[in-house]
Amino acid sequence: MKRLRSHTIGVDNGDVMLFSEFEDGGSMWTGHGQRERRRRINFSEPFREPPHVQVTMSLWDIDASTVTRADICAEAVTEAGFDMVFRTWGDTRVARARLAWTAIGSLGEEDDWVIG
Repeated sequence: MKRLRSHTIGVDNGDVMLFSEFEDGGSMWTGHGQRERRRRINFSEPFREPPHVQVTMSLWDIDASTVTRADICAEAVTEAGFDMVFRTWGDTRVARARLAWTAIGSLGEEDDWVIG
């Protein structure tokens, strides 16, 4: 469990079309080549410390004739943002993927002391 030290809690969220590759024959759609996509997401304002980030699939357009495999996660989470990551493998063919995210964490307060 992540304990928040402040009564000031922030929630930020978004929905991002991570890739769309069926029109141009990209590697996610052909099933060959690099099978990972990532994008840096910046929060609308920084958190006091790295927040908890949840990533979910909001659109998944896949080939029904192959096995369905996906790994989605948030990596490199900082106070300012995180890397949204989608991976697949084997014969899975993904035309496009849109991912939604939510970040929850403590925010700084107006009377916080900033030293430095």
